[in-house]
Amino acid sequence: MLRNEKGFTLIEIIAVLVILGILAAVAIPKYISMMDQSRIQAAQTAIAEVKAQCSNFYASQMLTNAGTTTVTAVLNSITTTPYLGPDYNISAATAASGIGITVNSVKGVAPTTAVTGTWYYPGM
Repeated sequence: MLRNEKGFTLIEIIAVLVILGILAAVAIPKYISMMDQSRIQAAQTAIAEVKAQCSNFYASQMLTNAGTTTVTAVLNSITTTPYLGPDYNISAATAASGIGITVNSVKGVAPTTAVTGTWYYPGM
């Protein structure tokens, strides 16, 4: 005589666990890839912001110093003023035609590919 018990059989539970395992195996690498892509895009946005800040500083210096300023002054403005807050670790150095900007990390994690840019000194 069979009892009319309600519940899942062992085979049904194992089937659900297998399906969940397959979904996790597909979803986790995709999630990691999306996180890395978002870090790279955030780093590119940070470089654009630093370039804009360089242009603004350069323009203000040209207006206040009778039309003269240097790449070193612009570089010093980047390295002494944290424009982007604690979320970004950025380094900048004088390049041949302006200032080379590198994003070292976004929220403490380095992007998998190097994200760099150059602010070009006007007139070069």
